Amino acid sequence: MGSWISMDEACKRLKVRPQTVYAYVSRGKIEVTSDPADTRRSLYRAEDIATLARRKQAGRKFETLATNTLFGAEPSIPTAISTFVRERLYFRGQDAVALARSATLEEAAHLLWDAEQPVDFSSSARVGQPGRVAAFKALAELAATGHSTHGRMARVLHGESQTLVGLLANAFGAQPGQLPLHMRLTRGWKQPAQTGELLRTAMVLLLDHELTSSAFAARIAASNGASLPACLLSGLTTLSGPLHGDASGRVRALFSEVERCGEDDIVAHYLSTGLPLPGFGHHLYPEGDPRAMALLALFDPPPVIARFIDKATHLTGLHPNIDVALAALVTHCGLPDDAAFAMFATARSVGLLAHSLEQLAVGQVIRPRGRYVGPAIDLQR
Repeated sequence: MGSWISMDEACKRLKVRPQTVYAYVSRGKIEVTSDPADTRRSLYRAEDIATLARRKQAGRKFETLATNTLFGAEPSIPTAISTFVRERLYFRGQDAVALARSATLEEAAHLLWDAEQPVDFSSSARVGQPGRVAAFKALAELAATGHSTHGRMARVLHGESQTLVGLLANAFGAQPGQLPLHMRLTRGWKQPAQTGELLRTAMVLLLDHELTSSAFAARIAASNGASLPACLLSGLTTLSGPLHGDASGRVRALFSEVERCGEDDIVAHYLSTGLPLPGFGHHLYPEGDPRAMALLALFDPPPVIARFIDKATHLTGLHPNIDVALAALVTHCGLPDDAAFAMFATARSVGLLAHSLEQLAVGQVIRPRGRYVGPAIDLQR
């Protein structure tokens, strides 16, 4: 069993601030556990601290890099929502893959929001033509008239949050009603009941992923007192980028090529031209995305897609990530074309709202400083 030390001792040994220790923890560099003597405090694995200290002495100045760029470890924001430990994702201390085996999105949201009352995503709201346009338009209209989050009780904000998630699901095609959200989507997409279990698992796995760019965007909005619809819209517009929550769209396009030309030709083309294969590899999971492994274990993709995944993994050494698993699920079940993004956006809205609510307790506006690199300024004029 490893030895454990306090935050003060960890900072002393690494010669860094607590924020940098939090960043190392979030990236899985330092394992953390509760202090048995005081559950409000955390302890940090001494062996992990020693390994990082040796690397720093060897010339890898992580703290200097982190404090000079927004593209490294900073900004670091303390959070109790989710984290990574040894290439595993945890939601408030619970293994995400284990939680996804049985929890509904409502139950997972109750955990992530630390809510007092059970969460209910049922909704009678109806939209016109379901899809991405309807989802963003509905949120934009609410954001334009929504109330600030300041001065409102947590239970009231939780109630508004569950209404927003239910509305978003309806906009993506969920059948209005009282059923759990994954079953409302199943019926709205005219799928058999067994598909609902796959949707449920996928969405719980997608619930949150620590301080992503979309979570950061939602937190910035929340720190300024924006309404919950505005916070959610800020996060979802960021999520919609092809390098984030819409990455599965690139994988779907790749799968179409595979189905048309065969796995051998497509893999050969990408490898011969040096093009990266969309959906393979993840910097947080060098040994494979556990979310993708958990989801892909529940169904058999079409044979040509399965052969492609195996061949690409064998030849590149890169494992399929959650975007491949989502695209494969859409293909396997014959879901609507934008179903992968719909599942991602609906599920991640729970995490984005969790980050927005957590940020409110900080009581400080997030305002990074720019590092000017433009033309020299003449102060003699």
